[in-house]
Amino acid sequence: MAVNSHLHDYHLADTAISMLSTEHGGNVYEVARLLSVDPSSITDLSATMNPFAPDLGNLVKQAVDMGYHRRYPDEHDALRELAASVGVSPDRLLLTHGGSEAISLVARLCGRGYCEHPDFSLYERYLPEIDLNGVKFRSNPRNPTGELAAASECAGVWDEAFYQMATGEWTRGDFDSGSYVVGSLTKLLACPGIRMGYVICPDDKSAQSLELDRTEWTFGGIECYILANVLDSCDIGNWSRLLAETTSDLATLVASYGLTVHYSDAPWVLVRGVGDLGQRLIVHGVLVRDCASFGMPGTYRIAACREKEMDKLDEALSRVFSYDDIEVIG
Repeated sequence: MAVNSHLHDYHLADTAISMLSTEHGGNVYEVARLLSVDPSSITDLSATMNPFAPDLGNLVKQAVDMGYHRRYPDEHDALRELAASVGVSPDRLLLTHGGSEAISLVARLCGRGYCEHPDFSLYERYLPEIDLNGVKFRSNPRNPTGELAAASECAGVWDEAFYQMATGEWTRGDFDSGSYVVGSLTKLLACPGIRMGYVICPDDKSAQSLELDRTEWTFGGIECYILANVLDSCDIGNWSRLLAETTSDLATLVASYGLTVHYSDAPWVLVRGVGDLGQRLIVHGVLVRDCASFGMPGTYRIAACREKEMDKLDEALSRVFSYDDIEVIG
């Protein structure tokens, strides 16, 4: 990273992190602008993406070479392939512009609802009315604490953005009990710049109702081509196993610095121990997720990652703990 002066950069980092206490991670370009550094110098562990996903660059190139960007999208093949993978009728499935649009569509349809905190803030942001007598939204595993829901737990809307990575299964199947299930293929396929999400509806009639509120052409032609051709190579069982091993290694690494680590079913760890850990790490080129927006100040979420990124984190932590002025909290 281009920043070298410890105290000067710490104040820059404090400004950057405070301006980026948003509802999601992955704000690498904005952080880089605030710190006047090259985005490529930042190791992003603030947004959880599958580190074992295939590189979609070749499929993007194929789609462009075949002219998919010059024609209106046709969702037929992509919808069929995803439905077959998930094990649901295509009539109950909608493709969306990322998981955020899936949440927005279902929240508007529900009208009134709530979530039990801590949980992902987009649910209540998109709900027209927060009402404890309305539909319950629940991420599974819960974001950010990482626990999978008990078999007996019920909700009207389940967010399975990280479910495949945590379990090696496509879905828990709550749509067969009358719930809506939303998903984020951008997480599973590690392509946040290519927006791919979905909604599984309780039945085809509810899918038709949701379709009426969906923006036309929300799922682009390049995305349709990618999804129709990538799912056969998705080994979610093996990915889940590798992620569990990687997350365990991550927890061991962070704990070796004396930090309090919460390790769960999800492909990330939560860290306590240094009240300004986010600021300290970004000074050394590592971006982690401040959980203040979840109502958990002083807690940071660090995503599972490949060995190269783990080494960057190790190096940054070793530099952080070489200073004597670190504030340690319980």
